[in-house]
Amino acid sequence: MKKILPALLLLASSALPGMAKTKAAAPDSVYLFAYASVKNNNHGGLHFAWSRDRANWFDIGNEYDYVKSDYGRWGSEKRMITPYIIINNKGVWHCLWSLNERDKTFAHTSSTDLIDWGRQSYPMLQLGKNCLEPVLAYNAKTGTYTITYTDSDHQYYQLTTTDFKHYSPAVKVPASKYHNASITAELPAGKQRGQVYRVAWSTVDGLVKTADLKKYQNTLYAETTKQDAERFKDLKPLTATIKIAPEKARPISDMLLGAFFEDLNYAADGGLYAELIQNRDFEYQPGDKEGRDKAWISTHSWTVKGNGSEMAIDSVSPIHINNRHYAVLTTQKTGAALVNGGFDGIVVKKGQAYNLSLFTKQLSGANTAMQVSLVDADGSVLADTKLDAANTGWKKLSAVLTPNANTEHAVLEIKPLTTGKVALDVVSLFPQNTFNGRVNGLRADLAQTIADIHPRFIRFPGGCVAHGDGLGNIYRWKNTIGPVETRKPQRNLWGYHQSAGLGYFEYFQFCEDIGAAPVPVLAAGVPCQNSGTGGAGQQGGIPMAQMDEYVQDVLDLVEYANGDVNTTWGKKRAEAGHPKPFNLKYVGIGNEDLITDVFEERFTMIYKAMRKAHPEITVIGTVGPFYEGTDYEQGWDIADKLHVPIVDEHYYQPPGWFIYNQDFYDSYDRSKSKVYLGEYAAHLPGRPNNLETALSEALYMTSLERNGDVLSMASYAPLLAKEGHTQWNPDLIYFNNTEVKPTVGYFVQQLYGANSGDRYLPNTLALSSNIDAVKKRVAISVVRDRKTNDVIVKMVNLLPVKINTDLDLSGLNLAGKKVSKTILQGDPTSKTARPETSEISEQDAAKATLPDYSFTVLRFAAK
Repeated sequence: MKKILPALLLLASSALPGMAKTKAAAPDSVYLFAYASVKNNNHGGLHFAWSRDRANWFDIGNEYDYVKSDYGRWGSEKRMITPYIIINNKGVWHCLWSLNERDKTFAHTSSTDLIDWGRQSYPMLQLGKNCLEPVLAYNAKTGTYTITYTDSDHQYYQLTTTDFKHYSPAVKVPASKYHNASITAELPAGKQRGQVYRVAWSTVDGLVKTADLKKYQNTLYAETTKQDAERFKDLKPLTATIKIAPEKARPISDMLLGAFFEDLNYAADGGLYAELIQNRDFEYQPGDKEGRDKAWISTHSWTVKGNGSEMAIDSVSPIHINNRHYAVLTTQKTGAALVNGGFDGIVVKKGQAYNLSLFTKQLSGANTAMQVSLVDADGSVLADTKLDAANTGWKKLSAVLTPNANTEHAVLEIKPLTTGKVALDVVSLFPQNTFNGRVNGLRADLAQTIADIHPRFIRFPGGCVAHGDGLGNIYRWKNTIGPVETRKPQRNLWGYHQSAGLGYFEYFQFCEDIGAAPVPVLAAGVPCQNSGTGGAGQQGGIPMAQMDEYVQDVLDLVEYANGDVNTTWGKKRAEAGHPKPFNLKYVGIGNEDLITDVFEERFTMIYKAMRKAHPEITVIGTVGPFYEGTDYEQGWDIADKLHVPIVDEHYYQPPGWFIYNQDFYDSYDRSKSKVYLGEYAAHLPGRPNNLETALSEALYMTSLERNGDVLSMASYAPLLAKEGHTQWNPDLIYFNNTEVKPTVGYFVQQLYGANSGDRYLPNTLALSSNIDAVKKRVAISVVRDRKTNDVIVKMVNLLPVKINTDLDLSGLNLAGKKVSKTILQGDPTSKTARPETSEISEQDAAKATLPDYSFTVLRFAAK
């Protein structure tokens, strides 16, 4: 969907400094120089400069990036090296560039105006050590493009194409076949190497306006409350007259606010998943952390205390092929113990019951008796039990431990009482007090905090986790169901380990427990756009010969969730203890993917199969990782072509973006796909979650409710973060082993969740100031909840002055009862602001004062 720029920005762009001068003196044509800087290790994009005479060059946009490389991981990759650009006889520009010093591939993209660029592709090459300095030539008679490149061994190779999708095999050629038309130009910032073309002035003018408009937008988006004292130094308290038109009420989505769970920041193991033993199955591998932690191996979190026993790791005859490793404890003299300290300590509470279980197998010696104890940091025994290992074969042993004291620093000790050799695996300690009392369940306080948002849906398992780092790391739902000892753990692409203990069954069950619709997201046959395993980026989708099998996996998920108990996968759900269907209605395919040909082919295959097999399922597509750009445009094109019911948009932006884009969805075409805003958050420098970010989100969310006819769902991201183990900030809920710490932003989400509606009541807001920066910081949304018939008014004041309101309540048919008034307010930098609720009369509510930097919710009872 091509976004229509807000009128404010269009007007601003026409009055930018210098634009009138360049237009007045504009020649018919000029020279255009295309290049990429080596600054920042080539992480910039394609830049332009112009000249009348090829001698005196003028930079365009201060090295503005008109197209950037999407190849590989952020940080280490996404580089543009020696770009080479040509124009064909149809006016289409084609650009090639080298990607790094290693890979045997180059990048290609094209554009008709040098501003809007098409999809990028990265064809793999068979010849050469790598691909360096590719150049491009075009034969207009045959419509053939010839690509010639060199490598680090100074050999030369050539291949041809007519469409940049299908290529001839590369052949080795002599150096004389390599023709590079690049020149060195003396630019204001220094010498650069690139290509020169004679172009119409209108081409340069378009480039200038694009860069200047983006610069102007960025100036607006950089506004923060730190400048408010100067920006609004003359601003006095305001008045706001608000009129509501209930007769124009229109339906909006009743699924608008949800939650998005991704195993990021140790959100699952050591977090929401209530298991207290770390590395319970001895499956930690160095690859989990890409070899960066030498201690991250099968014995991680396990030690032997005392003398007489030794621990080793074996993989012969494991419990299950998916759980290959186990510990072997050899005891020659009793007294020693195998110890696990959990995730930063094991927290237990006096008098509460904890389910202990472990698998054992006697390998030699007499039948091993073991004392299993919870031990405090001072050595005192909090609870213990005695277990006997199985004589032959794996056997699950169970007991209940009830501590006699509270502690945050317990360890679990397994002490052999006889000599011999015993195998141990899947050592588990679970509180019986899980959320809703579920076996293999969730940490009660964390789960309740999520439930208190009142989410209408929960998205799972990602995010980037859903499509993984490389094809082998794609999240496969079938690996996460069944008995925990049969599940297949894997590396978490955020840099740690996933036990799969919190799998699809637990996810569906949690959704059911809190009345939220499940919205699972499955990979679209390609790995994460930040993938770096098995080839950088997404050029390596699942081989098409294997896609039928993968598509069936996607279809099988629906059967697992909804199928009759007599079906293959419905039976497995029933065997897990849930014969009734989970009532799955939505399935997401893809997550902020790069929209390439590789992606489109696989997404289309999955989408069509799902529509044919399960027309009752609403499929959610993806339109890339940003709110603009090639992936956004191309993703919408695919959605239009296939008539995808809902697409998933993502954006993390500064508060200023949310302030100045409250009309973002106003111009969306209502006849096309609906939108799921699957990931969003306001980001300030330093990434705090404070009142400023929360209020900018609250401000923007009024526009989401206003556009609830096209905006179907929205979820803040990320949801959870464990203190000391955080890869991403800000997050909605922080926690440690004993505390849950909701952020200011959490309470905004909670207030919207608890005060949602399914009818939007159009309204007008007349402010006593006509200054645009002032008006953009005040917003209102009025909805009606048809279940209760309540009318809910949400008002946001992101200004340093109070606002006195005059709220016209006529026509709302109110009951004349007390009004619930909730205010979230404070200093913009506050991380501890909390909402306060009181009851006031309807008359006082109609004259409510909005404090400076505040979010106010009024809930009126209707007749």
